Amino acid sequence: MAAAAAATATAEEEIFNPRFLVVSLGNPAPHGESLHSAGHLALQSLQQTLHRQGQNQPSFSSNRIAKKATKASLGDKYTLLQCPTLMNISGPWIARAWKEVLENHNESQSQDPNRPLGLVIVNDDLEEDMAVVKVLKWSKSHRGHNGLKSIMASMKPTDYQDSKWARISVGIGRPEGRDATTVSNYVLKPWSKYQKELLYEKSAPGVLAALKEIEEAWRSASRKGSSGDAKGQAKKTKKERPSQRETATGKAVDTLADAITITAVDP
Repeated sequence: MAAAAAATATAEEEIFNPRFLVVSLGNPAPHGESLHSAGHLALQSLQQTLHRQGQNQPSFSSNRIAKKATKASLGDKYTLLQCPTLMNISGPWIARAWKEVLENHNESQSQDPNRPLGLVIVNDDLEEDMAVVKVLKWSKSHRGHNGLKSIMASMKPTDYQDSKWARISVGIGRPEGRDATTVSNYVLKPWSKYQKELLYEKSAPGVLAALKEIEEAWRSASRKGSSGDAKGQAKKTKKERPSQRETATGKAVDTLADAITITAVDP
């Protein structure tokens, strides 16, 4: 029985094999080396991790995407892009990039339902501790994040039938003060050596584990003949308890309908 179940799971994985457009949010110079650009740093670390694992994930290079020079790593499964615009106006460019990459994908895959393209946004998160990775439904609140505000204003899931979109946030902690000036100074000041090293070392395992969780959610939805929001598939009652598994970081993860929190290994 166990062997048969394992064989079935393997067959399903081989049949349903999505590709990912993963776009990080951040700022160009002179604010690129700051906590607000933690998403970019996480993607750089992810590329290195995938490459070390033997996947075809080349180094970042300049590519013209959606009419802008963009740092991109174009792999077989993951297309990693660092949004080239200012954080607060990232939405229009990401909408154009999604449309462009989706059209190219559909042409090459002949719209194979078992080879869909999904979109994942990676951004910094003031509400989580440093290097803690969290998966959220696309429809979750932006919680005041101006980059996410811009994206949500520019992209509507209803414009793309059966679209598969999700969000991954990377924690950067929060300053003691909550006034706008204090928060702005905190996210835009150059990160410390310790902060940069922690984010680089700990974010990639969490992001990779999150991508695998998202893929499994999409696979489950595909089996049920439904679509869309990575973490909105399962219907849970208040009495249901989350299950746990081990992530790439070696920590247990609560797999929830609304979110998965992947805690960084203690430094």
